[in-house]
Amino acid sequence: MSNGEPLFQRVAIIGLGLIGGSLASAIRRNSLAREVVGADTRKDDLLLGQSLGIIDTVAETTAEAVQGADLVVLAVPVQATRKVLEEIRPHLAADAILTDVGSTKSGFVKDVEAVFGEFPPRIIPGHPIAGSERSGIRAANPDLFANHKVILTPPDNVSHSHLDRLRALWEACGATVLTMSVAYHDEVLAATSHLPHLIAFSLVDTLAGEDENMDIFRYAAGGFRDFTRIAASDPVMWHDIFLSNRDAVLRVIDHFTHDLDQLRTAIADQDGATLLRVFSRAKAAREHFSKMLSGQAYVTNNSENQVTFRLQPGGKVIGDIRVPGDKSISHRSIMLGALAEGITEVKGFLEGEDSLATIQAFRDMGVTIEGPDDGFVRIHGVGMHGLQAPRGPIYLGNSGTGMRLFSGLLAAQSFESELTGDASLSVRPMNRVADPLRSMGAVIDTAEGGRPPLKIRGSQGKQLKGIHYDMPIASAQVKSCLLLAGLYADGTTSVTEPAPTRDHTERMLTGFGYKVERDGSTVSLSGGGKLTASCIDVPADISSAAFFLVAASIAPGSDLTLRHVGMNPTRVGVISILRQMGADIEVSAEREIGGEPVADLRVRSAELKGINIPEDQVPLAIDEFPALFIAATCATGRTVLSGAEELRVKESDRIQVMADGLATLGVETEVMADGIVIEGGQTIKGGSVQSHGDHRIAMSFAVASLRATGEIEVNDCANVATSFPGFVEIARGTGINISAETSEAVVDQGAK
Repeated sequence: MSNGEPLFQRVAIIGLGLIGGSLASAIRRNSLAREVVGADTRKDDLLLGQSLGIIDTVAETTAEAVQGADLVVLAVPVQATRKVLEEIRPHLAADAILTDVGSTKSGFVKDVEAVFGEFPPRIIPGHPIAGSERSGIRAANPDLFANHKVILTPPDNVSHSHLDRLRALWEACGATVLTMSVAYHDEVLAATSHLPHLIAFSLVDTLAGEDENMDIFRYAAGGFRDFTRIAASDPVMWHDIFLSNRDAVLRVIDHFTHDLDQLRTAIADQDGATLLRVFSRAKAAREHFSKMLSGQAYVTNNSENQVTFRLQPGGKVIGDIRVPGDKSISHRSIMLGALAEGITEVKGFLEGEDSLATIQAFRDMGVTIEGPDDGFVRIHGVGMHGLQAPRGPIYLGNSGTGMRLFSGLLAAQSFESELTGDASLSVRPMNRVADPLRSMGAVIDTAEGGRPPLKIRGSQGKQLKGIHYDMPIASAQVKSCLLLAGLYADGTTSVTEPAPTRDHTERMLTGFGYKVERDGSTVSLSGGGKLTASCIDVPADISSAAFFLVAASIAPGSDLTLRHVGMNPTRVGVISILRQMGADIEVSAEREIGGEPVADLRVRSAELKGINIPEDQVPLAIDEFPALFIAATCATGRTVLSGAEELRVKESDRIQVMADGLATLGVETEVMADGIVIEGGQTIKGGSVQSHGDHRIAMSFAVASLRATGEIEVNDCANVATSFPGFVEIARGTGINISAETSEAVVDQGAK
């Protein structure tokens, strides 16, 4: 509405049941139309609707209802749609919008095409995902659509002005509007709504025929009652839905029947491993539904939590903490444990979204994984050739590590697979792994610019061949990808890196009994071996510890101890750089656990000074530079970073995003193609910073608040959970004045 004008002049609603009546009531209450006209075969319902104030005008016929209407809504049973369309077609205004509320869309489109001879751009199928156990005009509720989703399935040639008006109407009724294709809508609804209703009807009917039927229903627990509640739905309506959505429903029934037969066989054969695998996978899928079914606009939770950090200036950092487990090691422990023979147990597993996505991916490929339970995971390995084809795309969230490592592993499998991720991951370059994998014989398709999704056709019966690869840019992810592919390749696969990178993959492969050769800057292995299950104790992530190393260094009066921190020589660049800047970091209790060195770190506040960061340290601290930029800002003198172009292809362009955020806080920097120059000693003011969904950017500006003169607001911080669950609580416990505000921002995934 604009200037007080309603969205529509005359809205005709054909069918005053629960949905039609509720929509009419919502339109009238929100003044979305000058007149709401109702038409229905049940005249008593029309008169009742008028007396209750649900509609303004009673129409004697559907033709009368639609005359002069600029919006017509069909709210009739799906089997009645074609007859109503035939009745109203001659009387529709040339520019009127026509929509419906049915739960299947392909049938509606067929009816439209049969009656109109085409699919006009002003006809926009719709489906409100809302309902009630009650039905009829007496159940009409103007709040029925509030906080519910409405799916629109517009034609390709839709009139966008019409689509915008219809979207605005539903949004004004309190709904969230999503769009997708007709075919995709029907597939999703067949799986998530129609099949459960069919099972409920069938189960109740089956049990009602049992000899002990009275006792079955008398002693049924709450779960049975909750599930079978939907069997009380309108039989006529569901009869129409199943016949209308026949093909999609049959496909999902066949899939379900096949899987149910497998469970029956497992029970008959006392096959506990299969039962545990299916039940574990299902439990995890239920708990992480939105991640597993990413992009499916109805079945996922499209309202991603938008998190904003609010930080008050000043404070000091004191305490004794252990940050979450190392993400890189957590990823690899699941991957190698899944491919090993035997059971691998992992302690200290990072329960962040990235690592959980890796667990889910292997569950989708038939691996039984128990947990995580307070950092403990038990993986029932399937051996090098035991993975099964996933049922759909493998969703990896925000995890660049996951996508690059999976690409190497899946390139050697016999089945096809597809790797997808969130919006941030979907713009990150993947040709850096796809190209060398192709030279090994892999068949990989990417989106434009070498970006995800990655479609991997598998080995197609042909074994990959080992290669030697000179990496143009130091990257542990690329190196690990090729080594994982090399496990399956014919011959030797070797990688030479231009500078040292983290070597977790090499260490862990050795721990799982696989021979890895190192010769200077070259690492190699031969295909055809096997992995043997192991026990892993994941060290605390030094990348997560880095934020607190910087925090305690820059905040006067700080004294903080960090326990069980991973001290892999390829990861300790942040400690070396901070020490060169004058940081007071004491390393103690050094030990080795599971092939990885760990230690306790005590850090106290110090006067930092600017330095030229040695280029040989850059690969050893690549993930920690956002936090180091804050340290450089608080130092005296100039800090120069070069040779760090890798930072531009992380979750964000970390050089530019950090420079922009610092500028917002009054700190000037000089950005270079491969680095940045920061003059220390500048005042950090308050302000609102955009993290661009990058977890390390968000946490770095949280640390900056310790030396700020005003409140700092950091936006788009939800992805902090990918690497550091519990960051806000731990940070607050050490003395950082941080709070997190959560709100919902609905994301329309768009047509499929």
